[in-house]
Amino acid sequence: MDPITMQLVADKYIRLALEEDINSGDVSTNAVMPGYRKGEVQLICKEDGILAGMPVFTRVFTLLDAQTDVEVYIQEGQAVKAGQLLAKVTGDVRVLLSGERTALNYLQRLSGIATYTHTVAQMLEGTKTRLLDTRKTTPCMRIFEKYAVRVGGGTNHRYNLSDGVMLKDNHIDAAGGIRQAVEMARAYAPFVRKIEVEVEDLDMVREAVEAGADIIMLDNMTPEQMGRAIEIIAGRAQIECSGNMTRENIRMITQLGVDFVSSGALTHSAPILDISLKHLKVLD
Repeated sequence: MDPITMQLVADKYIRLALEEDINSGDVSTNAVMPGYRKGEVQLICKEDGILAGMPVFTRVFTLLDAQTDVEVYIQEGQAVKAGQLLAKVTGDVRVLLSGERTALNYLQRLSGIATYTHTVAQMLEGTKTRLLDTRKTTPCMRIFEKYAVRVGGGTNHRYNLSDGVMLKDNHIDAAGGIRQAVEMARAYAPFVRKIEVEVEDLDMVREAVEAGADIIMLDNMTPEQMGRAIEIIAGRAQIECSGNMTRENIRMITQLGVDFVSSGALTHSAPILDISLKHLKVLD
């Protein structure tokens, strides 16, 4: 994550996370370390995976004390192994202790998403299909979770509701039909915005094509329905498949030749990667 984005956007969420954990002081740390002492602690990986979130991990400590030094031994997005030393954090022992849980929460969560995304993206290698995330993210964690998807080899769908036009079932119902919804979107949205329409059956596919949708999302369709939908669309729109797309079943659509497959599981179902801060030493 670049420094500008970190300071302009991410810092406010990191500060909130720290405030949540230390809103009235760290009683345990203040009890055992009432004053400044310099120390260091090691960041150790406890299982294999893909590392993501070191800039956020580092920022937790430097927000607490700008003098904290984080020496990182592996690049963002690289594979890590159980037992591997990833970094060393040096600074005020009080900062190391108080920032530990928040920093690890970010690093474990983002590395878990990157690891899960990487395994799914590998299944699509050699095909034209690009792996997308969704807006099914943890509140106030979207900037971090979507970043982790990119680190893991996925691609971000729209970031938020201001980022693109996606007409889902309830939008279509509100407008009175696909044609009406697309016409209203074209009249309202900036001309640079593509219009995506979510469809659930082949009749809706035909309506979306006739209405001139730029992207058609095939939602919760069987492989047979998807194949027929692709024939109907016949290159007149880009095609996205969605709906319960997970690591376990995503292989079934790789031969269809769709442009995109989106998976909420990348962010809402990825387990954390187990990483710990261990062996704290007081240096003076």
